[in-house]
Amino acid sequence: MRYRVLIFLCVVLQATAISAQSKLDSFLTPSDTLHIPRRNAVVVTQASLGAVTLIGLNTLWYSEHKQSKFHTIDDSSEWFQLDKMGHAYSGYQLGRLGAASLKWSGADKKQQLLYGGTLGFSFLTAVELMDGFSQEWGFSWSDFTANTVGAGLYIGQELLWDEQRIALKYSFHQTEYANLNPNKLGRGLTEEFLKDYNGQTYWLSVNLHSFFKDSTLPKWLNVAFGYGAQGMLSGTHTVQLEHGFHQNRYAEYYFSLDLDLTKIESKSAFIRTLLSVFNSIKIPFPTLEMSSEKGVKLHAFYF
Repeated sequence: MRYRVLIFLCVVLQATAISAQSKLDSFLTPSDTLHIPRRNAVVVTQASLGAVTLIGLNTLWYSEHKQSKFHTIDDSSEWFQLDKMGHAYSGYQLGRLGAASLKWSGADKKQQLLYGGTLGFSFLTAVELMDGFSQEWGFSWSDFTANTVGAGLYIGQELLWDEQRIALKYSFHQTEYANLNPNKLGRGLTEEFLKDYNGQTYWLSVNLHSFFKDSTLPKWLNVAFGYGAQGMLSGTHTVQLEHGFHQNRYAEYYFSLDLDLTKIESKSAFIRTLLSVFNSIKIPFPTLEMSSEKGVKLHAFYF
């Protein structure tokens, strides 16, 4: 849950920083050749943001818990693996952001993938190591694996297709479960957005035209496959029962349409930048839900 807010914050801060430096559309247009001042600015900005974020986490988060010797934990069975989906999403989106930043500076494809595409993986691994020295947490191999999968999804598609045909996206809606256990799931929209896994849905959004280049399908049309869960008031069913919560826990699967905002053509580099930023979020559309608890259900719009 810590990682998603960092992603959105980094994305917004970076887009704001670029826009503030110049209102000229040409400034936002990626350089055709290596632009050393731009590359240096990207490196310094990313390194500074990463360092400040890690220091902030250590001060505001880890300082509240006792330190310990490095140790590992197995939390692979918690939260119906939605926390792992969050790690994969973070690795993917931070990698996409890092690569796009280096592309803007005119760095070649190899540098974009080697240094930009691994940005999320590197940052999340640093956080995971900090977890390993915290008595409250611990280094999680399943988290580490999810980070790798997220970064690999981005890098692998660039190597295989030279484009992102399948995107990892996120959506959220408030649920009634947060009020039942606000200490764990959050109080109010800001906290619940990060903590309430019941309201989080992770999507594999597939661009159809990318797989059918000769078709007349709109280039921006996607189909999306989502995963979520309900009834979770604690990490596991056993712990939930120990705290007196008897809600049924079950996974949910979704099928919907989506938009690839990066495929919407615009002559404005500023508009293209905004579309790329918001392409990390699933667009609300009519959605088919399937679960063991509710069977098949149609939502007019689902987010």
